Amino acid sequence: MKVRHYLACAAILAVGIAAAGFFIGSGFVKSRKADRFVTVKGIAERDVEPDIALWPLRFVATDDELSSAQAAIKKSLDHVIRFLKTHDIGEDSIEMQNLMVNDLLSNPYRSTEVSSRYIISQTVMVRSQRPDLIRAASQDIGDLVDAGVVLSPEYEGAGGPTYFFSRLNEIKPEMIAEATANARKAAEKFATDSGSEISGIRRANQGVFVILPRDNVGEAYEGKQYYKTVRVVSTIEYYLSGGR
Repeated sequence: MKVRHYLACAAILAVGIAAAGFFIGSGFVKSRKADRFVTVKGIAERDVEPDIALWPLRFVATDDELSSAQAAIKKSLDHVIRFLKTHDIGEDSIEMQNLMVNDLLSNPYRSTEVSSRYIISQTVMVRSQRPDLIRAASQDIGDLVDAGVVLSPEYEGAGGPTYFFSRLNEIKPEMIAEATANARKAAEKFATDSGSEISGIRRANQGVFVILPRDNVGEAYEGKQYYKTVRVVSTIEYYLSGGR
């Protein structure tokens, strides 16, 4: 009786171990299958033109007499306004900024004699939704120099217009769809080459939209280039099924 009892217990234990091994093995196979995936990137690009332009025109006048310097800066301002109007840039796009008067004799740290006591600077900020007009006018900037206007950038390297593309939200959906489609094509090619099939998305990262200079020459600054390229890179992980 005891022998049969022991045999029955042994049989039950063996069946339990076998079943446990089957479920553990099955779970391991499923886990390994779930771990099979491929990571791909999809790129989408668009060449765009700006829709907003900013152009700070800073000019200066110097004289030993304040009244003469004021008259010179007023004359330069008239030249600038007239120049902009001849390029179809209206007064609604023009804003006067940063009128500054510098008396060099009031500087306690000056180390040399000054020939012109007063320096007056004035900035005309041009903001337009017609960047093409700003671009054309900037190419004729020599006309202002010929008229005697002394131009000076707001700060080093700031000369010329700055161009902006603000319609990014309008092209985002189409570009995301294109980047996703390109990523899927890459995943399908990998799956075909490995004898597998893609069976769903494991993880997806839309990526960040960047606006770059279309002509990437040297240290080209995007804002100073008229033509631009919008790029997005999407990273997607696809599950793989079947195959090796």
